[in-house]
Amino acid sequence: MYKTAVLLFIWFALVGCAQVPEEKQDERDPLQALNRPVYDFNMDVLDAYVLRPAAVGYSTITPQPVRNGIVNFIENLQTPVDGVNAALQGKPSNAGVSVARFLINSTVGVLGVFDVASEIGLELEEEDFGQTLGVWGVGDGAYLMLPAMGPSTARNFTGDIVDNFIVPQVALTTPQSLLVFALKALEARASLFAQESLLNESLDPYIFMKDIYFQRQLFELHDGNPPLEKEPETYEEDFLENL
Repeated sequence: MYKTAVLLFIWFALVGCAQVPEEKQDERDPLQALNRPVYDFNMDVLDAYVLRPAAVGYSTITPQPVRNGIVNFIENLQTPVDGVNAALQGKPSNAGVSVARFLINSTVGVLGVFDVASEIGLELEEEDFGQTLGVWGVGDGAYLMLPAMGPSTARNFTGDIVDNFIVPQVALTTPQSLLVFALKALEARASLFAQESLLNESLDPYIFMKDIYFQRQLFELHDGNPPLEKEPETYEEDFLENL
């Protein structure tokens, strides 16, 4: 397994030596020459032959109420991470909501299968350590296309590693942790069926996915209220400011 991973990385590195056309260069994506082959591998091999067929089968045979319960259960496992990161970001209210959600859904909600907390007004507030680093002023860093995992950034990839140490997986065996990971992947892929046509019809699916990823990260970092981009000044405005 380790040898295969090393060979795949060497192959990506060799293929990635190709020059990126100037019109597609992006300062957010300095590793684009390496990221594009990884993207092609993820989409043309892993997704086409493994993940998408598995997600289709999963969504076909699993009743929606069961899927909802699975999503609720996984989100409940993640709630302590939300609470810790909310506290680190200086959001005591969100941290309190996360603690209350975890206690209520883990008990009354039968280990989180039923989202009782949302029904009484305690809405889910998702926070992660990548967002925490962003609140602390850490920049995105290089855009990354990770094998089998998809888009990320240097900051968010670091955040994911930290979050994995916070998640209370000490209560789960290794097979249980792998099962949770697999269910998360299947649910995430099944949720994208409706958006597939947008990706396939875009002029450059790689750039389309990257732009959507950055828009989503900005939206989440600012809790749904991203700052408006400043309009470029006109010649008249510049002239008046210098009077």
